[in-house]
Amino acid sequence: MIRFIDTFRGRFGVEFICRVLGATARGFITSRGYRAAKSRTPAARTLRDGLLVEEVKRIHAANYGVYGVRKMWHAMHRAGWDVGRDQTARLMRMAGVTGVVRGRNPRTTMQAPIPDQRPDLVMRDFKAPAPNRLWVADITYVRTSCGFVYTAFVIDGYSRRIVGWATRSSMTTEALSLEALEALQS
Repeated sequence: MIRFIDTFRGRFGVEFICRVLGATARGFITSRGYRAAKSRTPAARTLRDGLLVEEVKRIHAANYGVYGVRKMWHAMHRAGWDVGRDQTARLMRMAGVTGVVRGRNPRTTMQAPIPDQRPDLVMRDFKAPAPNRLWVADITYVRTSCGFVYTAFVIDGYSRRIVGWATRSSMTTEALSLEALEALQS
């Protein structure tokens, strides 16, 4: 609330802003309360946070700007600061620094350019009355040191058992999904 008043006090005046804010559900503050809050000395936490934010920026820059919360927390401890992990996350948000996220996230679901005209043969009811009456397929991926590996599974709807699977480095229908179905026959 104080920050809001500080932003607009030159344009509207403190008394006017306090009168308008007092009439709304956003909260109530008087011009006297605003001036008292402005004259108060900052809390110890606020002062320490100001010091620590600068330290977070310095340590983050010293480590090429790649440290995330966990590594920054350990670096702060090595530098002699007694801070918690959640406090480190809060300080990093205040400092405007983040860790680097490496790699990419593959897209496993892509919308078709035309609407799907295939009928829903099970009417969204995935409970099978007996084994081998309903098979459900799924595709997932795993990040490895060589890149992503995609795996397709065919699962029996009755027993929830994997009845066929295939693994490939590409996610094409011919190479992955059909191979998982062909694995059922062998």
